[in-house]
Amino acid sequence: MSDSEVFIGSIDQGTTSTRFIIYDRLARAVGSHQVEFTQFYPQAGWVEHDPMEIVESVRICMARALDKATANGHNVDSGLKAIGITNQRETTVVWSKSTGLPLYNAIVWMDARTSSICRKLEKELPGGRTHFVESCGLPISTYFSALKLLWLLDNVEGLNETVKKGDAVFGTIDTWLIWNLTGGVENGLHVTDISNASRTMLMNLKTLEWDKSTLDTLGISAKMLPKIISNSEIIGNIAKGWPITGIPISGCLGDQHAAMVGQSCRKGEAKSTYGTGAFILLNTGEEVIKSNHGLLSTVAYKLGPKAPVNYALEGSIAIAGAAVQWLRDSLGIISSASEIEELASKVSSTGGLYFVPAFNGLFAPWWRDDARGICIGITRFTNKSHIARAVLESMCFQVKDVLDSMHKDAEAKSDKTEFLLRVDGGATVNNLLMQIQADLLGSSVVRPADIETTALGAAYAAGLAVGVYTEDEIFASGEKLKQATIFKPVLEEELRKKKADSWCRAVSRSFDLADLSL
Repeated sequence: MSDSEVFIGSIDQGTTSTRFIIYDRLARAVGSHQVEFTQFYPQAGWVEHDPMEIVESVRICMARALDKATANGHNVDSGLKAIGITNQRETTVVWSKSTGLPLYNAIVWMDARTSSICRKLEKELPGGRTHFVESCGLPISTYFSALKLLWLLDNVEGLNETVKKGDAVFGTIDTWLIWNLTGGVENGLHVTDISNASRTMLMNLKTLEWDKSTLDTLGISAKMLPKIISNSEIIGNIAKGWPITGIPISGCLGDQHAAMVGQSCRKGEAKSTYGTGAFILLNTGEEVIKSNHGLLSTVAYKLGPKAPVNYALEGSIAIAGAAVQWLRDSLGIISSASEIEELASKVSSTGGLYFVPAFNGLFAPWWRDDARGICIGITRFTNKSHIARAVLESMCFQVKDVLDSMHKDAEAKSDKTEFLLRVDGGATVNNLLMQIQADLLGSSVVRPADIETTALGAAYAAGLAVGVYTEDEIFASGEKLKQATIFKPVLEEELRKKKADSWCRAVSRSFDLADLSL
């Protein structure tokens, strides 16, 4: 078969939408479809998804992407070799094995309802907020799946009894999708990959298994948990009833880890994905690096059952593109996300306006769940263009905060290497955003020709497991960089430092605001 007759499918299940993309062997998309699904906000700080709607969104995207590829003259039916999955991480689902139905809505990664559970654990455990860092690399935070599972166990009527009966099972979105794709109630597979498992707060980073001490401390039954597998191996075949059947699922990674593979990030290389949130990961090779500057130690990827593990330092930002959605949906300042670039371009600066999007607190490197969003420096001169530009700057300042922490951790390891920041995600089509990012960093930003690298990374992992790709092909980053767009800084150093100082002052004013009266 020629390169144009061999295909890999990729399910890209994100925070606001699901996509299915079909790639040929040269990583060219030959058919794709995307659908948005409902976001539920039952209370302030709560965010939920309907797990059944997510499953249906995958079904629709599969069918329509196949139709489009066929209409474009591609014989996908005979050439499709494997399916990869990439997904929003930490989002937590609990369902019944016997009925196949979720026992509650999915609690989304940015949901902050578990803050009281976090405070209680911090007070009770001898290590406080960092009690589990030694085993899992993560602080106690509303961000991670274990806390969401504790909330479900405490608040969903009858769930504890269902767990004791062995009928209730837990998973992140990858687990939920694989279970449904491989048969559901008819012997569906209950597995998760190493990258998603590393975001639960329950997996030991060294042993790559569920940590018994953590489970005992939190009172979570191991019977609920899926089997942990690598990111690139044949997991199982897609069952009957789907638009595609009998094809192996052979790649699975959390979205940010998939982007690292899609961006060909080896040791010492960093990428930033701009989506609903923003996520910056630095590949630290086969060594777990402990951060002293507010970053997370996590898995990067493990491309095969016998392959070595690559680890990463990560800085997670809760609100990036979501702030643009807020301007559109809640304030009506723009009618589509794409309008923000033109609106923000009407002014050359924010006019002294600083926006801190701490809607549900701040993640790395601050880790303040008592922070709330603020907009300061408002004068009669301020208009909606200044607000739009301040929103874009807030995304870039947060990325800068994380990269500054990465530099400090690298210097502590006597590694003076400058990180080449590779960017991806839907928001990176905004040229103004990318230029602001380069200006605030004072270093170049590299945007690849294909900015949707999460889906591509999952396709690479799936193709690797079935022999469509080799690791050398996946990590041949030189050719990819030739096709990239490079944004170089033009802002003067003195102004860059003044703006950074002003941003830090604004961030400090967002703290301790969670209990403001309604």
